[in-house]
Amino acid sequence: MLDEGETLGSDMALWCTIRTFAKHAAELGNEQPKAPVFFVKPNNCLQRNGPILVSSHLGEVHHEIECVVRLNEHAQPEAIAVGLDLTDRLTQGELRMEQLPWTKGKCFRGSAYVGGFVQWEHSFDTLNDEKQSLCLNLWINDILVQSAHLSEMTLSPSAQIEELLTWAPVCAGDYLFTGTPAGVGQLYPNDRVYATLESQDGTVLSSIETQCE
Repeated sequence: MLDEGETLGSDMALWCTIRTFAKHAAELGNEQPKAPVFFVKPNNCLQRNGPILVSSHLGEVHHEIECVVRLNEHAQPEAIAVGLDLTDRLTQGELRMEQLPWTKGKCFRGSAYVGGFVQWEHSFDTLNDEKQSLCLNLWINDILVQSAHLSEMTLSPSAQIEELLTWAPVCAGDYLFTGTPAGVGQLYPNDRVYATLESQDGTVLSSIETQCE
């Protein structure tokens, strides 16, 4: 189900930035890149409601909470939401070992789970501004497993879009997944999932509440 004013074009892209939080890069044993690095999910991966289908996926499904930005015609933020970049970590690791693309580990059905969007009338710079203090939180079975302020990013959203625009055919309506903090882990059938993007005063701007099947 799309938000009011949102369109889902056939050429829409989901641009995803890797290792934007240094602690997340470290927890997976990776170095953080000096400049933003991206992969792309097709819009067919997008899921907006319903359960996360874990048991029917032939592999592992890991959670990665992120702030997702919907871009306007000027490649600036139009709206923001909480999202889950779901990842088959085992498959991703095997592909990396063979120096092959990550596609199978990142682009399976429902692997881009996005909550409701809220309008954002500010620049990219404000997203990780300490004064805004936007925060991501993810609970699995009522246990907080991922939590970070966007100000903790070491590759900022503004640096991400600046790099992306140097080469990518970015269009209005595209999504930018801005990267996940530390605390990623595997999801299992019957897990209860609650994810939020919150403002400085704790107001929930966007949320995902679902269960794994």
